Amino acid sequence: MILYPAIDLKDGACVRLVRGEMSHATVFNTDPGEQAARFQGQGFQWLHLVDLNGAFAGRPVNAEAVDRILASVTIPVQLGGGIRDLKTIGMWIEKGVRRVILGTIALRDPELVKQACKAFPGRVAVGIDAREGYVAVAGWAETSNIKALDLALKFEDSGVAAIIYTDINRDGAMGGVNVEATADLAFHLTTPVIASGGVSSMDDLVALKKEEDSGIEGVICGRALYDGRIEPAEALALLGAPAPGEVG
Repeated sequence: MILYPAIDLKDGACVRLVRGEMSHATVFNTDPGEQAARFQGQGFQWLHLVDLNGAFAGRPVNAEAVDRILASVTIPVQLGGGIRDLKTIGMWIEKGVRRVILGTIALRDPELVKQACKAFPGRVAVGIDAREGYVAVAGWAETSNIKALDLALKFEDSGVAAIIYTDINRDGAMGGVNVEATADLAFHLTTPVIASGGVSSMDDLVALKKEEDSGIEGVICGRALYDGRIEPAEALALLGAPAPGEVG
């Protein structure tokens, strides 16, 4: 199981929000490139980036910060936030982003996601952010009447690399990951699922690891890594990730 450290970008800095509220942002590092390099040095095999301003604006906003991150690491990066057309997808992939994450547009224009999967095989993931089981979009500012599973099922056999499932009520709140909902979603899909939102301790990682066979292939962790609740080497060893210097 892959552990993805999260770098959420707001106004060029690495922050963490509580339940997606932009007004409740804690700045953890003002140098995104340095933070990315630190995560790589700790042995992580991937990075998860979110352009928070972009998610609200509907277009890339923190491009300069993303560029600095891409220049600072050699490990693959996945990026979401404000990516809503094929041109933007192509731009990020050309810049070196390994995988783009489509969220709002996945709800509003599922056909575009399918087109993107054909144009960029293996490079497109879908981010499904749920509040009480229903999909939220536009930086979580709007909640739809579509259930997370119903949206995910639209992309079965479309070539989506992964579904990134976030429980908004858990995100940044350190209340524990919603293992049951994540495992239930993964069980009903053939597309791999990456868990996100609420990971606060090693116990959460243990619980997710137990559900790996349901189709959970990764987990995103933010605040717990920044504040030291989860120690990178211990977490990577638990999830079976290779140590620094090993081939994964």
